[in-house]
Amino acid sequence: MLTIRDHLPTHNCQGYSRRDFIRIGAIGSGACSLARLLQAKSQAAGSDILRGRSVVLLFLQGGPPHIEFFDPKMTAPAEIHSVSGEIQTKLPGITFGSTFPKLAAMTDRFTIVRSYGSGQSGHTYGEVVSARNPSGASISSIYARVRGNNHPETGLPTNVLVLPEAVKDGLVMGSNFETSALPTLTQSGSFGPTYSAFNPSGGGELKRDMELAIAPARLEDRRSLLQGLDQLRRQADSRGMLAGIDTYQQQAFDIIARGVAEAFDLTKESPGTVDRYDTSKLFKMEDLARWYDMKRASNLLGRQMLLARRLCEAGCGFVTVSDCGWDYHANGNSPKRMAGIYPMGGQVDHAVSAFLEDIHERGLSDKILLVVTGEMGRTPRLNNNGGRDHYGELTPLLVAGGGLKMGQVIGQSDRYAGKAVGDSYRPTHLLGTILHTLFDVGRLRLEPQVPREIIRFADTAQPIDQLMA
Repeated sequence: MLTIRDHLPTHNCQGYSRRDFIRIGAIGSGACSLARLLQAKSQAAGSDILRGRSVVLLFLQGGPPHIEFFDPKMTAPAEIHSVSGEIQTKLPGITFGSTFPKLAAMTDRFTIVRSYGSGQSGHTYGEVVSARNPSGASISSIYARVRGNNHPETGLPTNVLVLPEAVKDGLVMGSNFETSALPTLTQSGSFGPTYSAFNPSGGGELKRDMELAIAPARLEDRRSLLQGLDQLRRQADSRGMLAGIDTYQQQAFDIIARGVAEAFDLTKESPGTVDRYDTSKLFKMEDLARWYDMKRASNLLGRQMLLARRLCEAGCGFVTVSDCGWDYHANGNSPKRMAGIYPMGGQVDHAVSAFLEDIHERGLSDKILLVVTGEMGRTPRLNNNGGRDHYGELTPLLVAGGGLKMGQVIGQSDRYAGKAVGDSYRPTHLLGTILHTLFDVGRLRLEPQVPREIIRFADTAQPIDQLMA
């Protein structure tokens, strides 16, 4: 018997949770088998709430400097303007920091919001991803609560957190302030751990409790999972177990043998695609990770973004990609005068541009919403070490796809990139934009099974108007 389970009690067929994620004995037997759960879910899948889109949230932890990203302000004094200089984009009169040449050449594929700020100046990720909504849950957990924990056809978790450890076996990263703060990036608030993010790198409730009963040892990595599933499928095929079973029984088996395993396996991609995303050759991790503020900095963002695309294609509705190391005080724990902006900015430029080109070629641009931001920005004026300190008034924000209006720059900052001029936007507006992209909010309000906390938040979280098509 193959069992992938959690340790909370099993519910009945009308009310099951991700704690019942997968349980297979004799396929198709039992009053509440996975096959019957899938069938029941399919029969209930006619909801008009969902818009058929996915979200990839690339969260740059530590506080990415807005001036070095998309608002270089080269007309400001030297102690304020971008230390890396600027580069002209395809949009007349619009420049980015010079570490983003690939994105500068494809501004028709995304929109920059220069008047967005997180409104807080600490490493509190949860304040941004929840916008202090009544449930306290992150936007990814809100999605899972409305959508359900698992995709009804593939069985994949609908809410996934992709850390660098998820794309490189055996990777052990250092610890710093970001390590303990990471759980708040996908916090589930009052909804409880049932709706927390699945962490394929080894963390999270579901991953910790997966077991392969046909091989008594507890799973310790994805590779052993893949090997066990491949062996199970070969045995089943050789015995004719898969012949003659109905659609839902086949689907139940495929969740184990294909849906869960293959979606997380980057070897299923062509070498050319993997190389296209690859950022591991841009710099050596150890060159940055020797600094305390950058202990979790990696050169694996390209592979993380490739995994995010694979997961969206396989049915995952919300993927949070974590990229750490953006605490740019230059206070002796990181390179002087923000020297890290060159490798790290270049990595974001490479990984995000590869992702946008890939989903465009696959016809997925309108189906996947990409959001790139962090928990705050950085002070306009350089500190005495040539770095920038915590700052909440302005924060980098890139939005791409999802059927929204692309090819524009929304809002502007003042002459010193210190405050927004005119309309300013906060996390509530960002999460409102995501809610309206994922759901028909009008129908969401009428759905009796949606918690009232979500309804109240949807009623108050207004989207960024200029983005809405």
